[in-house]
Amino acid sequence: MRVILLKDVKKQGKKDDIIEVKDGYGNYLINNKLAVLETKGSSKVLKTQQEKAALEENLLLKECEAVKRKLEKITLNFKVNTGKNGQVFGQISTKQIAEELKKQGFDIDKRKVKLDVPINTLGVTNVKVILHKNVEAILKIHVQK
Repeated sequence: MRVILLKDVKKQGKKDDIIEVKDGYGNYLINNKLAVLETKGSSKVLKTQQEKAALEENLLLKECEAVKRKLEKITLNFKVNTGKNGQVFGQISTKQIAEELKKQGFDIDKRKVKLDVPINTLGVTNVKVILHKNVEAILKIHVQK
């Protein structure tokens, strides 16, 4: 029996995979709404869904590329308190970066901002912003007195 998986099934396959299973297991998958029987109609529906998903993915990728170009043009400025020797008190967090980006008109979650090293020195630091699994922007952070 050939079935199309509606959800990921452990040791069988991922969503939208077409797999060959024994009749009893196929009935179990169908009854628990984990799969549907593969027919010409269900195969056609699967194909249109995959095409639609690919188009949406391309559109999302283009939007992320546009946001990347805008992000790489700006520099975020942060003013911090320093000691006598120019030592910074505290550090710039991903939350602060996300809030500053929101003020600039970007809606980016703080978990998308990746700090390789803590920002606790004066000067310019480059920070990765992950917009999509295939798109990373480099954002400049300028820390000054």
